[in-house]
Amino acid sequence: MRKGSRGKGFAILTAAVMLACPGSAVLAQAAEEEAAKVASLIDAIYVQKRTDETDALCKEAKAAWDALTDEQKEQVEGEFADPDYFGKDTGDASADDPLNADGIGENEILVASFGTSFNESRAEDIGSVEKAIAAAYPDWSVRRAFTAQIIINHVQARDGEKIDHVEQALERAAANGVKRLIVQPTLLMHGAEYDELCDAVLAYGDKFDEVAIAEPLLGEVGADASVINDDKRAVAEAICAESAGIAGYDSTDAAAEDGIAFVFIGHGTAHTAKVSYSQMAAQMKELGRANVFIGTVEGEPEETACEHVIEAVKAAGYRKVILRPLMLVAGDHANNDIAGDDANSWKSMFTNAGAFESIACQVEGLGRIEAVQQLYVEHTADVLADFEIAADASQDPENAEAALPDGEYDVEFTTDSYMFKINEALDNMAKLTVKDGKMTVHITLPSKNIVNLFPGTAADAQKSGAVLLAPTEDEVTYIDGMTETVNGFDVPVPYLDEAFDLALIGTKGKWYDHKVVVSSPQTA
Repeated sequence: MRKGSRGKGFAILTAAVMLACPGSAVLAQAAEEEAAKVASLIDAIYVQKRTDETDALCKEAKAAWDALTDEQKEQVEGEFADPDYFGKDTGDASADDPLNADGIGENEILVASFGTSFNESRAEDIGSVEKAIAAAYPDWSVRRAFTAQIIINHVQARDGEKIDHVEQALERAAANGVKRLIVQPTLLMHGAEYDELCDAVLAYGDKFDEVAIAEPLLGEVGADASVINDDKRAVAEAICAESAGIAGYDSTDAAAEDGIAFVFIGHGTAHTAKVSYSQMAAQMKELGRANVFIGTVEGEPEETACEHVIEAVKAAGYRKVILRPLMLVAGDHANNDIAGDDANSWKSMFTNAGAFESIACQVEGLGRIEAVQQLYVEHTADVLADFEIAADASQDPENAEAALPDGEYDVEFTTDSYMFKINEALDNMAKLTVKDGKMTVHITLPSKNIVNLFPGTAADAQKSGAVLLAPTEDEVTYIDGMTETVNGFDVPVPYLDEAFDLALIGTKGKWYDHKVVVSSPQTA
């Protein structure tokens, strides 16, 4: 956002006017106070946490802005406030769909994005991904959530469009009776935003029968800069083809013959996932794209800082440069930090380097590239496949289906740890249900300290797309007559009388591996 100061000259002029025309001075002071009021209201909604006052503050801030004269609007300056907050034209908000309707049904795909206040980009980049997923899965309701409350407030205050925060969207899904929930992040990588999203979804895990989080765009991070994968390759090929085409070339190789370098600029992060940018650079090298460079606005990792990229492009001998965001949306970073006219923008820094004949900017997000949209569709498909596998893998057909006819049975449920056991009131006994040849055991635990189970190993439970078992609320009565509400779980049973993997996660957020055995079935 634009920051500035009216400066000493303005103060001297104002003082002169006040001395010469006391009435005008009073009016000038009142005008400044109104502008300051708007600035304080903008600062009040420029926050990352929604409160009960947010709706009212957004409405009040816009009304106060609309009441200002054009001259007063130019005077709006605060810690975060400036005239562009309400005054910048970023496109038609009515072209965007916030996807926050009720009537969701039992199956929902929640597309979770960081968000952008740039209306055109929100519709073209985020909206295009949402539409692609909706078209691929017509039997599922597609809804939107943003992780950035600051952006949600900005759009609501300026345009009256209400977009759900992740927690709001999860509450909406639960209230609408959603049973199967897939969260598809449009984030690039497993960074801080992805971690926070996982925490938010985990907190709502018990609201749904099945819930899973799909992969971000670039897939698994990997251990070091040399680790690349099919997702990174697909993104690299897609953005190279798109950028070269817009520049009028069949490929980046063809552009290289005219001395053109392409610089794709991401956000950057201090998170360990920043190695993803180095991996993208390694991917470009493997594809033979010698004239393609990777940078970041934040300059993390270090070699992606603007000054280092400039030197790399110079050393490679390219005379012309095309800058483009390696970001889902073409929002504030793309328009200002990359293509802006300020001295510290990438465009200005490349221009001021004095080593290039031309600097061009392609201010378009990744979300409008069809190949990128389809990659998100594929990540959603991976989770859907995991849902179906989990539903089909509740038993071993050659063992369990033949072992017991459909019905209910009392069984013993034993584990490899005293810390993981059936509630003492039930003496290791649980209820086994066999239906259509598939076996499920309901276990009642001693407390609510175990919040999720996973039919497999702890390592698999932490992979994207893992389908966690959500708890039920069971009431138990002890020998002294006291009752207590504890967590229970419905666990798919692959076979009887043999140990199988069942991982658990407690309130401290750490996964543990366990082996359990279901045995000694007796007709209930």
